[in-house]
Amino acid sequence: MSNTTTPRLSLPFLAAGQAQKHITVNEALGRLDGLVQLAVQSRTVAAQPASPADGAMHILPTGATGAAWFDKAAGLLAHYVDGVWAALTPRAGWLAWIIDEGLALIHDGENWTPLSSTFKALTAARSPFFAATRFEILEQEVTLSGASVATTVMIPARAIVLGVSTRTSAAITGATSYSCGVAGEAGKFGAALGVAKNASNVGVIGPTAYYADTPVVITAAGGAFTGGKVRVSIHAMRFDPPAAV
Repeated sequence: MSNTTTPRLSLPFLAAGQAQKHITVNEALGRLDGLVQLAVQSRTVAAQPASPADGAMHILPTGATGAAWFDKAAGLLAHYVDGVWAALTPRAGWLAWIIDEGLALIHDGENWTPLSSTFKALTAARSPFFAATRFEILEQEVTLSGASVATTVMIPARAIVLGVSTRTSAAITGATSYSCGVAGEAGKFGAALGVAKNASNVGVIGPTAYYADTPVVITAAGGAFTGGKVRVSIHAMRFDPPAAV
């Protein structure tokens, strides 16, 4: 066997006739314990923790500091086992739960991307020339502050929107309620929506076409947002033209 580690998780192989085999086996088990069902404390903590729990895992942000972190590239996993930090390189397709954000991420081979900002699509029909009609849900969890917050996930140009649903994922402070809509129509998908955790709304509208990428806007009522989060789901139909020839 020419390789000394496994191809995906870089687990060390035992060498033929190796002494103290338990060291290699325990190293592999420790890495498996960190990477299987991957849960990360944070992706924003830049200062290396002084007293981390054994098994702690972080995604390193830009500008990380500390003896074991300062020279490591952003996006690497920092795993603390037996008093030592190890830097692990993620691969495309790895999933991680971010504990302090309550958010799932997927690695695309270059960056960690929130699963909540990816497209969830179902192709309803496809023609012989590969034109298609798709039903899609575009999602984002929005952290609230100020008078209003616009999503970075957009209603796509040339999509037909059937509705936008919301759920308050962290109790909202500062405002007594909120509206969900678009610029110029603050309550298009709902108004006087609840600020308590798990309050939800399904803002169904008549099918509406959008001809430019359009953010959803969450607008505070009764005061400005000082905290809280809302999960926004855009329910839409999209259309693909026939394939190029």
